[in-house]
Amino acid sequence: MSENSIKIILIGSSGTGKTNIIKALVDKPFDESSNSTLTSSFISKKVNINNRDYHLEFWDTAGQEIYRSLIKLFLVDSKIVIFVYDITQKSTFEELDFWIKTAKDNLGDTPIYALFGNKKDLYVNEQVEEEEGLKKAEELGVYFKLTSAKTERANISNYIVELMEQYIKKYGKSNIEEQSHREVSFSLQYKDKGRKKASCCK
Repeated sequence: MSENSIKIILIGSSGTGKTNIIKALVDKPFDESSNSTLTSSFISKKVNINNRDYHLEFWDTAGQEIYRSLIKLFLVDSKIVIFVYDITQKSTFEELDFWIKTAKDNLGDTPIYALFGNKKDLYVNEQVEEEEGLKKAEELGVYFKLTSAKTERANISNYIVELMEQYIKKYGKSNIEEQSHREVSFSLQYKDKGRKKASCCK
C-alpha cells in the first residue's frame, strides 16, 4: 500500500449487514436479500479530504464459523477495524468478544477501532439497546454509532470520514487543520472481489 492507502475492514458475525454497509459507501443499491460473503471481498474508493487524496480499501469478511480461522489473514495491514453487530440479533452482540479478541491479538492497538450497531431501521425488533452498544464501546474506548445500511446511507459515509480523521490525526499523515467546514468529496473507483452465497443480510 502507498502512504495514502488505508485498509478498512469490517468484521462481525454473519448476517450483520457488513456487505450492505460497504455498498452504501460506494453508492451501490441496498440488497434486501444480500448474500453472505464467502471468505472476503473488497471495494476501493478514493476520498479527498481538504485537497488530499486517500485511497480506501473496504474489506468485507465472512462471519460464518467455518471461515473464522481465516480472519487473521485478512486483518493484515488494516488501519481501521469496524466491528459490526445486528441490533435485532442478540447473539451477534454477544459474539463481539471473539471478533475484538481476534483483532487485538493480531493488530494490537495500532488501528483505529469502531463499533457499529447495524439495522437501526428495524428498531421495533431490537434485541440490543443503544445503551448496551454505547457501554461496550466505552469499555473498549472506541468510536460507536448505530447505523442503517438501508435508510442512513449518507450518514455511514460521514462516519467513515470521522474515522479517517481520527486515523490522520493519530498518525500525522496529513496537515489537516481544524476548521468549521470540512471539504470532503468522494469518487468511486471500486473493485469488487469475492464470491457470495445465499443468506439474508441487511
